[in-house]
Amino acid sequence: VQLQASGGGLVQAGGSLRLSCAASGGTFGNYGTGWFRQAPGKEREFVASVSWKGSSTNYADSVKGRFTISRDSAKNTVYLQMNSLKPEDTAVYYCAAAAMWSHPAFASEYDYWGQGTLVTVSS
Repeated sequence: VQLQASGGGLVQAGGSLRLSCAASGGTFGNYGTGWFRQAPGKEREFVASVSWKGSSTNYADSVKGRFTISRDSAKNTVYLQMNSLKPEDTAVYYCAAAAMWSHPAFASEYDYWGQGTLVTVSS
């Protein structure tokens, strides 16, 4: 499975962006999907995940109430809608897919990773 993340850019604090993660070479519905981010000088951290059929989602405390993860199986795409963005949301955002997981917040549980898309939030 190949993952292509897109939708990053420069936005002012309080603004919104929608990231997309498009899958090819496989059926995205067979994989749980997560978004992670890595800010300069920091470790990669979990942002959000959605289960295979989209029935279950999880979010990091830092983004709850502001970010929404969803999937469109027909388009083989997972989205991350980001609202009320803050400067501390600035990072490279990665999408990842897992054939199975016990702890979707753990990066080690994911089998495939996209190349990342940069989100910059100005104050």
